[in-house]
Amino acid sequence: MLNPAPFQNPTCHFIALEETYGATNYHPLDVVLTRGEGVYVWDVEGRRYLDCLSSYSAVNQGHCHPKILAALTQQAGRLSITSRAFRNDQLGLFYEELCALTHSHKLLPMNSGAEAVETALKLARKWGYEVKGVPVDAAEIIVARENFHGRTLAIVGFSSDPHARQNFGPFAPGFRAVPFGDITALEASITPNTVAVLLEPIQGEAGVIIPPPGYLQAVRALCTRQNIILILDEIQTGMGRTGKLLAEEHEGVEADLTLVGKALSGGFYPVSAVLSNCEIMEVLKPGEHGSTFGGNPLACAVARAAIRVLTEEDMIGNAMRMGSYLLEQLRAIKSDLIKEVRGRGLMLAVELHTHAGGARRMCEALMARGILCKETHGNILRIMPPLIITQRQLDDALPEFRDVLRGSR
Repeated sequence: MLNPAPFQNPTCHFIALEETYGATNYHPLDVVLTRGEGVYVWDVEGRRYLDCLSSYSAVNQGHCHPKILAALTQQAGRLSITSRAFRNDQLGLFYEELCALTHSHKLLPMNSGAEAVETALKLARKWGYEVKGVPVDAAEIIVARENFHGRTLAIVGFSSDPHARQNFGPFAPGFRAVPFGDITALEASITPNTVAVLLEPIQGEAGVIIPPPGYLQAVRALCTRQNIILILDEIQTGMGRTGKLLAEEHEGVEADLTLVGKALSGGFYPVSAVLSNCEIMEVLKPGEHGSTFGGNPLACAVARAAIRVLTEEDMIGNAMRMGSYLLEQLRAIKSDLIKEVRGRGLMLAVELHTHAGGARRMCEALMARGILCKETHGNILRIMPPLIITQRQLDDALPEFRDVLRGSR
């Protein structure tokens, strides 16, 4: 067995372990974190950072929220998993509370976001054959270009990102991609075999791309008129991130299937869910879909606590208020490096001009100043702090953002 050479400091030591034994499927910043509390995280050498990624929205409620932690430890000491071969006393309560909060009829619990997406694809196809009457194996699903719905084989097959697709084929057929935000292109792609449209209300990994006003309303009306299922992937945008419980609420639409995850557990445990606002869920029969860990009592107890603190502590309202403030402050920065600042709630992005030298170097400069962000698509800096952040904490960080975005190192 290989052994990494010893280093003088713990950061180098832990990075060496990762590079020696781990797959190189990520390119993280060279910070090694060991503890988190609220909006802050600490590295192995004791340095504190403001977390402005929130684990891609998994920790909307902040790191190690004490009420979610208490629910986790209490349930872990009682019963962690039963499989769905048996019932448990947390699952029904989780169903009831999440359905009431989201005005859903039914839900199907899974673990990861990608599993929720795959579940929705299966549901849509089955509904298409058994209810809409599409010929067997001919169902088509329309997606948006520049989407990000996960990393499974089916999902990367309809990605437009060459890094996600290259050398992973052959891919499953049955998907058509159209430009995001273009209702005319979407309508032109519909055929008698179209069973669903799958969209993110805001494209997060693409760089916080917000569609034109009225787009989601137009898609909703089109799907209703054509008897097509509307699936909205709210795994990153949901659970308060955009200043509403679900981003679809900004346009007053209801999807037929809404997908949530990440912050559904406050970052403590993999929990996702497919929410249904119609009878689509009824097409599933016992044995046709499931998950050993999906809906386990530990996951349900954690998710119930995560939902409670999100609503009871006004985190969603805070996301709207602090997001508006942060967007205003970032837009006020005068810099020839900045092309555009955009966002909704606490889901923001700063797009840089090509001469800025890329967003990665901005992330590294911010890290040196105690702020953790993540780049995407080369020249876009994402800023997504936990929803509990205060104006004082933002005011402490804004001078660092101003200096870095103006070119200071």
